[in-house]
Amino acid sequence: MRQVKSISKFILAIFMIVAGTMHFVNPEFFLKIVPPYLPLHKELVLISGVCEILLGVMLLIPQTSHLAEWGIIVLLIAVFPANIYLYQNQEILPASPLIHLLRLPLQGVFILWAYWHTGREERKP
Repeated sequence: MRQVKSISKFILAIFMIVAGTMHFVNPEFFLKIVPPYLPLHKELVLISGVCEILLGVMLLIPQTSHLAEWGIIVLLIAVFPANIYLYQNQEILPASPLIHLLRLPLQGVFILWAYWHTGREERKP
């Protein structure tokens, strides 16, 4: 199980780093899904991108991985309003309504994925 969790953690870290990098490669997409009631759209997109990259890197470092695991959970909860906004404004990303609906619980899957790594058994020598 330890090896499965190590591989899973590595994949989660890469996912976070790639997702964060996309905030800089294609900021226009992320700007579109920031709910209008939030201020500083560009800054929020850049900050969330930096956080995703930083948390992904921290996940790969044993001394900081526990903090990263909880940070990813907090970040995923914080950006959830963007997923709701995208669901409410499906013209932003043309796809079937079912795809948009499935994106919402997928965020919960990612949260559970990060939470799975917060267990104490991973930190035993």
